[in-house]
Amino acid sequence: MLEKEFEKLYVKFRNNYCKSLFSNVNEENDGLTPTESYCVEAIYLLNRPTVHQFANYVHISQPNATYRISNLINKGYIRKVLSTEDRREYFLEVTDKFSEKYGINDNYNSNFIKEIYDIFNQDEIDQMEQMMKKINDTIN
Repeated sequence: MLEKEFEKLYVKFRNNYCKSLFSNVNEENDGLTPTESYCVEAIYLLNRPTVHQFANYVHISQPNATYRISNLINKGYIRKVLSTEDRREYFLEVTDKFSEKYGINDNYNSNFIKEIYDIFNQDEIDQMEQMMKKINDTIN
């Protein structure tokens, strides 16, 4: 039963992610293609990766990563920040433009949390929080 309920919850989160990823696809002007949406989302999740780290994460070559990054910079969704420790290295950061246009998932999560507070009492919420902490600690 737990497996089935977990799978249903996972599918709902994944469905929302896919909807939000593709709902704003607009290849005109500075909009993102589906591939670019995925790439900028990966950069966001990696939290300031280097070009090399990004390329390894999405399993693409360094030149392909450089090409994709250049397009995202030109469209204003990410920026390169020079490392203060190694002047040959850059970190990739998402811009406010990304957060403003593609922060839809945050709204979904906020609404989901509000519903949890409406449905459960404080003891249940505290218990859920402790369980989620344990689950998060086991997932790498």
